[in-house]
Amino acid sequence: METISARELERYAREGKYLIIDLRSREDFRRKHVRGAVNVPQGHFGAGILPEKGAAVILYCDRGALSMAVARELERRGYRTKSVVGGFRAYCGQAESMD
Repeated sequence: METISARELERYAREGKYLIIDLRSREDFRRKHVRGAVNVPQGHFGAGILPEKGAAVILYCDRGALSMAVARELERRGYRTKSVVGGFRAYCGQAESMD
């Protein structure tokens, strides 16, 4: 599992080549999320949302701990994963500093 910064997440989101999964609640996702992200709240992670094994998946949650745990599990299943250090909170702080 690879970790990436909030700045890197912004770059990946602009590229649009990666499946970006938001693990936060549906309510949090509706309020604000990373452009192009798909919402799969904790406990609702299932088949049908993931690409073929070996594809890169970027995960984020509120602060980063949950996405790291899910990324490790997906790595065990054969996916290449990236987890955002500091989660969505870090991303929001980074986005504000880029304005």
